[in-house]
Amino acid sequence: MFNRTRCLQITAALASISLLAGCGLLSGDGDDDTKRIVVGTTSAPSTLDPAAAWDGSWELYRNVYQTLLAFPTGSTKPQPDAAQSCEFTDAANQAYRCTLRKGLKFSNGEPLDSKAVKHSLDRIRTIGSKVGPKDLFGSLDKIEAPDAQTVVFHLKTPDATFPYVLGSPAASLVAPKDYPADKVREDSKVTGSGPYVLDSYKEGAESVLSRNDGYTGFANPRNNGVTIRYFTESTKMVSALKAKEIDATYRGLSAPEIRDLQSPESHTQGVQVVENVGAEIRYLVFNPKDPAVNKLPVRQAIAQIVDRGALVSKVYQGTAEPLYSMVPKGVVGHKTPYYDQYGHADVKKAAKILKDAGINQPVELTFWYTTDRYGSSTADEFTELKRQLDESGLFKITLRSQPWKAFQEGYKSGEYPVFGRGWFPDFPDPDNFIAPFVGKENAVGTPYEPTNILNELLPKTRRESDRSAGVREFEQAQQTFAQDVRLLPLWQGKLYVAAREDIAGAERALDPQTAMQMWELYRKTSW
Repeated sequence: MFNRTRCLQITAALASISLLAGCGLLSGDGDDDTKRIVVGTTSAPSTLDPAAAWDGSWELYRNVYQTLLAFPTGSTKPQPDAAQSCEFTDAANQAYRCTLRKGLKFSNGEPLDSKAVKHSLDRIRTIGSKVGPKDLFGSLDKIEAPDAQTVVFHLKTPDATFPYVLGSPAASLVAPKDYPADKVREDSKVTGSGPYVLDSYKEGAESVLSRNDGYTGFANPRNNGVTIRYFTESTKMVSALKAKEIDATYRGLSAPEIRDLQSPESHTQGVQVVENVGAEIRYLVFNPKDPAVNKLPVRQAIAQIVDRGALVSKVYQGTAEPLYSMVPKGVVGHKTPYYDQYGHADVKKAAKILKDAGINQPVELTFWYTTDRYGSSTADEFTELKRQLDESGLFKITLRSQPWKAFQEGYKSGEYPVFGRGWFPDFPDPDNFIAPFVGKENAVGTPYEPTNILNELLPKTRRESDRSAGVREFEQAQQTFAQDVRLLPLWQGKLYVAAREDIAGAERALDPQTAMQMWELYRKTSW
């Protein structure tokens, strides 16, 4: 995934809507909690091996794997987790050294030492999965393990964002004995050192987690165990919440379902909702391999027609807002270049763009989306996009869809002319809304190599330890995106956690990658 999305507090600054209200005593350490907490989501893992996933699988990884650094709730800078300390050792930001905590072990008893760290990260690049996180390590040259407690990362170029990558689930640490150096682990097991161990896993159904008593890191688990149930339909997930079959829900709620759960009736049924400030974004990707999409005027005309206000109003009903940049509102450097260039939706302007380019209408295109990654509203979203473009008379859109695994393989193989994606940030920095989308190999599978971004703007910002120092460069990169229209941002969403009223901690449960930190949830001992 996705990465992610998430004022750079992103989702660390969460607004609780009475989930902590009540008059009962609260269990703060989980010692009294013998009943497992059950969380529902529509975002099932695509694989259990971190070397082969750059998507919503990170939700599980954050809870069962450890990383050298992490982002505790409220933090926008990486803090030590498996590491005792980390720092750049040169002024150029090209050598990064971490000292590990002593006595760390994986759940199979194997030591988590510098060789294990090197193995974990080297295998990501060796395996080179098309849908894995290898592109996040593009600046990494080599890793050294001079002694058991020390690991040194040598970078090809200065990269002040590298610590942020190490704090993301992309850098999950795995036990060398159980994870081959040159291929993906294919069983249904996990050998990590995170806050939880994976007791059992049923693909597409559930993950059963128990607290890892051997864990040493920043997290302080407040429950003894969590079961994550995976739903293909959000309606069934909401029904399960109301029927007390699950304790909380996250990912995939549609706008009508959120409104329903926020209603007084749901409140009287013992359901509460936490609304989170988010940097989750949705966007269209244009594949230049398609002869029609390859023409800039075609992409510009689509950008000129799409009415984000109507899309958000009809489909998302106030749970999202129009987005005019790949860098969302609330993130340092955010601007609105797509609005500045295209303004309000205007069919006449779009018609002129196509006419001046000598392009006959209607232009026939196929739009693709995934059926089981971003919630049930995705189909409605693409139906609305089709309506807008078809009614212009300038386009004739065919809609096609696939389940996530097949969809992911399809877009990575360049099969789709136009497709929809969501992005949840890998780490809370504006770089993560620019860099993943450029380069010969990137997060969306369509080569895009704007020379000013790749050769000038990103290298300059990555020399700055003060991440706000690169604001001008990030603004220029956003302007390039709007001019090229290889990506078309659509909306920026809020994030919601719905839970039974006896569950506390949801206001702290989302990290800056908007992965749920299951250890923050706990059951109130009385009500």
